[in-house]
Amino acid sequence: MVTMDTRVINKKSGMRNRNLTWLALVFVIIVLVNFISSHLFFRLDLTSEKRYTLSAASRSLLKNLKDVLFIKIYLHGEFPPGFIRLEKATRELLDEMRVYAGENIQYEFIDPSASDDVQQRNELYRQLARKGIVPTNLRETGTGSTSEKIIFPGALIVSGSREQPVQLLKDHLGASPEAMLNNSILNLEYEFSNAFRKITTPMPESIGFVQGHGELEQKYVADIMESLAGSYVVSPVTINSRLKALNGFKTVIIAKPDSAFDEKDKFILDQFIMKGGRVLWLIDQVKAEMDSLASANEALAVSNNLNLDDMLFRYGARINYNLVQDLMAAPVPVVTGNIGNKPQQSLLPWYYFPVVIPASVHPVVKNLNAVRFQFVSTIDTVGAPSIRKTALLTTSPYTRVLNAPVRITLELMRSEPDIKSYNHKEQILALLLEGNFQSLFTNRIPPEIEESDEIGFSENGKPSRMVVISDGDVIRNDYRKSTAQAFPLGFDRYTGETYGNKNFLLNVIDYLSDDSGLISIRSKELKLRIFDKAKLASGKRMWQIICTAGPLLLVIAFGIIKYYLRRKKFLSPS
Repeated sequence: MVTMDTRVINKKSGMRNRNLTWLALVFVIIVLVNFISSHLFFRLDLTSEKRYTLSAASRSLLKNLKDVLFIKIYLHGEFPPGFIRLEKATRELLDEMRVYAGENIQYEFIDPSASDDVQQRNELYRQLARKGIVPTNLRETGTGSTSEKIIFPGALIVSGSREQPVQLLKDHLGASPEAMLNNSILNLEYEFSNAFRKITTPMPESIGFVQGHGELEQKYVADIMESLAGSYVVSPVTINSRLKALNGFKTVIIAKPDSAFDEKDKFILDQFIMKGGRVLWLIDQVKAEMDSLASANEALAVSNNLNLDDMLFRYGARINYNLVQDLMAAPVPVVTGNIGNKPQQSLLPWYYFPVVIPASVHPVVKNLNAVRFQFVSTIDTVGAPSIRKTALLTTSPYTRVLNAPVRITLELMRSEPDIKSYNHKEQILALLLEGNFQSLFTNRIPPEIEESDEIGFSENGKPSRMVVISDGDVIRNDYRKSTAQAFPLGFDRYTGETYGNKNFLLNVIDYLSDDSGLISIRSKELKLRIFDKAKLASGKRMWQIICTAGPLLLVIAFGIIKYYLRRKKFLSPS
């Protein structure tokens, strides 16, 4: 006969055996999961826009890093919530990148204002500015006082003796601070991945600035050349009828020529494109300069014959002989009166200087700051059905087009514009062409040239790209003669505003020259989820009650339900 004590002991023994079995099973599962995870890597991103998922191009770049990259991020200290969010997003991105790059990415956050030594702090500020990290004045408003603090929202990537700056905060004309910070966070992956590519490329591509046709002097393209020099081999090149003049260049830039190209130079350019070379055309189809208005209130803008129309037409674009006026325009100073013997100047919109806020979602211009043009013409897409044509920049819907010759007068700013005449809607100012271009010289050259092995003529081009911009001044930086110093490209001396000209052109050149596909990262969408402040203010008391009393009521309700369930269980008849 089995006693009660024996049954209890057997029951306890069975429970102990089951617990040991479960413990052993859990241990085996943990070991198995760890073993599988060490050989199989995956990550889950549950956000709707996949904000924490790196692009395939970034992952490939990070996995193939050969050297250690040390990153100094100068975004640390006492900041408003928006900059704290930018700092946090930067840290999260670099942690995500370390998953793929391992120990090849090392970083630290630095507060450049931490030092109590003013002289030492100012010297660090100057060093960061020289290295290409642009400072920002942060205005802080307190109780009855306002203070300004200099911050450097940027990073410096160091690999051996090479350094590459990264600007984390992106300006955006007319955008709210929240939208500006959101755009900055959105571009973090591209900025870092592109900087990694540049600093780790052992043999950078060569970029040539074509000379010999009255193109802009080097001092007027100094800023863009200096910016490109950190990533490419940049040099001027004169074609001068030399067949191999463009050999070795990946991309050439034709910046505001003022004299006609001869057929030999056009042939060499054409064959450069047929072999897969890329071209950035910055063409003034109409001659118009502000200097001509310095001594008179009006000037005549006339057509500029560069002998390139047939070439561009063959590739799918036509720059028209006209000038654009746009109600969305940059201001310039104009004399509006006199006080005593002193003329008084005011900043008034100059409709010949359109300010274009990119509307395209193409990665070259997406979330880009406004670009300023000067005396720009319209572009049409024509022919070349096999070429993919993408309008990168267009005017506002309030545009007027004047065919050359055009009489330009400063009186335009002293009177209200006739809105009805600005009815040409959006006009293309920058056009991207991609595909296999057809040679301009097909059936136009003698057989001895066509069949020459030395010349190697090709009438069907390899896949290539080009960008046509109908304004040469979009790449031109101002120049201070007294100090021989170039102003930053896009900087407006009259307003202190910095337009997006430099970033736009750097994106264009990266897109033309880089085949890794990194720039596609800029098409990534990040939704800005901002609280409705008006709705929050109207329902403030209700939400305070819900947030304060709600958790307490839930705990009480759970306790009551638990009490009745236990009471029912233990008081019910067996």
